[in-house]
Amino acid sequence: MFTLSTFYKTKEWEQLIEILKIERANDEGVLICEHCGKPIVKAYDCIGHHKIELTESNVNDRMISLNPDNIALVHHHCHNIIHERFGYDGTRHIYLVYGAPGAGKRAYVDRSAGQDDLILDLDSLYVAISIRNRYDHSKRMSRNVFGLRDCILDQIKTRTGKWRNAWIIGGYPLSSERSRLCEMLAAEAVFIDTPQDECLMACKDRGYDALDYCIKWFDAYTV
Repeated sequence: MFTLSTFYKTKEWEQLIEILKIERANDEGVLICEHCGKPIVKAYDCIGHHKIELTESNVNDRMISLNPDNIALVHHHCHNIIHERFGYDGTRHIYLVYGAPGAGKRAYVDRSAGQDDLILDLDSLYVAISIRNRYDHSKRMSRNVFGLRDCILDQIKTRTGKWRNAWIIGGYPLSSERSRLCEMLAAEAVFIDTPQDECLMACKDRGYDALDYCIKWFDAYTV
């Protein structure tokens, strides 16, 4: 039996989306967004949208939840546009957006999140409580920042507030930590899979600490 919080993490759903991606790619092997008509360049930016919205009462009806005719492949941003245009049914999605420093995690969330979505970003918390720039983290404030992070994570876990979706941004190189968070929060993992050389290039302007952390991230990363 499925629930809305578990359905999108099932093997049946994941395998169906992979099949649809192959079947719906054009002759050049490019997948086109069924909402805006533009190419979906990154695999992680492809979302399966149910034309008949899933609810707790129909999620176990396979003619709705797993019916290819009821599923459109769209950009993450377009998915939010669709939901904001046609109303919000109360279903919340939690996304764990992870990847190396410089991978483009925040840029991806900025493109994809809706106006009423909750965004938890450790870099932004450092900026919020100090005069340092985004990538200049003070160890003196780390306890305060992590305390704020844990408080917001608890609000996401308990679904406190009226936000729509939540986006948790972080490195999370260890699969065990990602699995623990996804299970605790009923979250979907989104891997911003950017090559190491591109990440290192992006980190050069952020200072030595960012560059060093980027190298350590790739050394520690587990699938």
